[in-house]
Amino acid sequence: MAKIESKEVTINEKSTTLSKFLGNLNNLQKLMPEDKISDWESDEDSCRFQIKGLAKIGMRKSSEDSSKVVMESEGKNPFDFTLTINLDEKGDDTTAKILFDGKMNPFMKAMVEKPLTNFFNMLADKLAANHG
Repeated sequence: MAKIESKEVTINEKSTTLSKFLGNLNNLQKLMPEDKISDWESDEDSCRFQIKGLAKIGMRKSSEDSSKVVMESEGKNPFDFTLTINLDEKGDDTTAKILFDGKMNPFMKAMVEKPLTNFFNMLADKLAANHG
């Protein structure tokens, strides 16, 4: 098992607004770095995309509430995973943190840990920039 966390970002938005935005997987494309992603397909509950130089990834939303949005791998992926975006409302602001839990061997974890950490930090930054 590999657990990877993004940095925590603070967003000037209510958690219910953020969970509604993140819970529609069509919106995730707005957070993706265009130079690293291709072949995007999505609907409200699922998405598939190619991470350039790596694998095609598919995931489906499994739950959504004002404190978190949870997505799970779907279809053919290099490994099974759960992606959780935790939302913690503090007054008018909400902190967000991305947690990745992947079922992979230690060798695979060593290869993907740094690029995935950078990728999730980029998503967190983009979420803060788009909703700050």
